[in-house]
Amino acid sequence: MMLDGKIAVITGAGPGLGRTLAVLMAREGADVVVAARSAETLAAIAGQVEAEGRRALAVPTDISDPAQAARLAETAAGRFGRVDVLVNAAFPGSHRRDVLDMDDAHLERWRRAVETAAFGTLLACRHIAPHMVAAGMGSIVNITSMSSRGGYAGRSDYAAGKAAVHLLSHCLADELGPSGVRVNCVAPGWIASDVLDDWMRARAEAENTTFEAIRARDTAAMALRRIATEEDVARAVIWLASDQAAATTGATIDVNAGQYFT
Repeated sequence: MMLDGKIAVITGAGPGLGRTLAVLMAREGADVVVAARSAETLAAIAGQVEAEGRRALAVPTDISDPAQAARLAETAAGRFGRVDVLVNAAFPGSHRRDVLDMDDAHLERWRRAVETAAFGTLLACRHIAPHMVAAGMGSIVNITSMSSRGGYAGRSDYAAGKAAVHLLSHCLADELGPSGVRVNCVAPGWIASDVLDDWMRARAEAENTTFEAIRARDTAAMALRRIATEEDVARAVIWLASDQAAATTGATIDVNAGQYFT
């Protein structure tokens, strides 16, 4: 029970990694507040947390909106009296578009993506961290990416947004450390999912080969010869959130099965 009795807030709690985080944190003893834009998705995740025997609160939130971010913090602290852990995982999907091919609509999606990742993370920390500072303790874990330190064509929105969160985390670690609040990152690489499988199938068709050949080639470039799972990522988050990481701040844990070393 690494998080026994803790109150955790997860932003960007969607049906993938966010759901896995919420359920595993509940199994480790945390009561969980989930925030995202979809009320229906949040209600389902809250139900899974409660099925684990923990308390849950669903707060529909656009985390890039200052008023909604403030309301999330007030609602969470008002319900549970405090917040011990904040996990920032919000990020809209990337659109895979080269910069010179972007029209006005693509440029607006780029702005929105970076705003959700960077400004949204900033707002969540700005409004929730004061509750941790008042308590003299707390842990913030920001989900960045392997792409935060190495961009490639068509993904500038994703890379820029995650890179901003990466360095914001360093700044916050320095600012909040004297108050006993730790700030760290978990940087996933590829995560096993239907979306990743669909991308591999599309590449296989483009290269006139098989899905199995593409998957074998990709995993051969990973030291562990496998693709990380949502649970692999969630376990790293849970460790950083727990008291076992009491002397760790300003750090990044890479969870990419050895696809990229730092």
